[in-house]
Amino acid sequence: MRIDVIFDTICPWCYVGKRRLERALAQRPLLRPEIRWKPFLLNPDMPARGIDRKTYLENKFGGPYRVKQMYAAVAAAGASEGIPFSFETIVRTPDSLPSHRLIRMAQRMGRGAETVEAVFAAYFTRGIDIGADDALLELGLRLGLERGDIQAALGDENDSEQILSENTRAHRLGISGVPSYVFNESYALAGAQESDIFLRLIDLARETEAQAPVS
Repeated sequence: MRIDVIFDTICPWCYVGKRRLERALAQRPLLRPEIRWKPFLLNPDMPARGIDRKTYLENKFGGPYRVKQMYAAVAAAGASEGIPFSFETIVRTPDSLPSHRLIRMAQRMGRGAETVEAVFAAYFTRGIDIGADDALLELGLRLGLERGDIQAALGDENDSEQILSENTRAHRLGISGVPSYVFNESYALAGAQESDIFLRLIDLARETEAQAPVS
């Protein structure tokens, strides 16, 4: 089975969704899906240095009260999945493109899921600027990735073009928000759904796969 996860590294619900998908897959231990992490840029025009977090959130959500409500909802969902969100440590909202470069490289080496987890944890629980190359280099080294590979990925403009192209393709497919999931290129699911919803789609995709004629 193939599962495409369309996500952005600055999306807290994507972090929650990752944990819920993993919890669903843990209930199907014989299943060994290929998970492909697909980039989606919530802020494709974000400056390279990012912007002040407070300014970003109030502009996006319409004021401090709405921001407080959003944080409370995400924090509650995160707590139920073992994620200790620490929003107060985030000073700036970064450009997420560099972090997608790192993940893209790690995925080619079979290290996608753990790199996604490391980037999410760095940003959402420690307030690390995941738009900064030096921070991403340190994250990659801690994961055991090679320094030269990391530096090459972070400086690869071709990878950036590929990420932008995948972002455009997601929009053309009608994906306007994340997280989104596509199972075997046939069944789509939007949002950080509860694990039982993931299980229904997983089982449906498996059933359809089993019924497919052998060519």
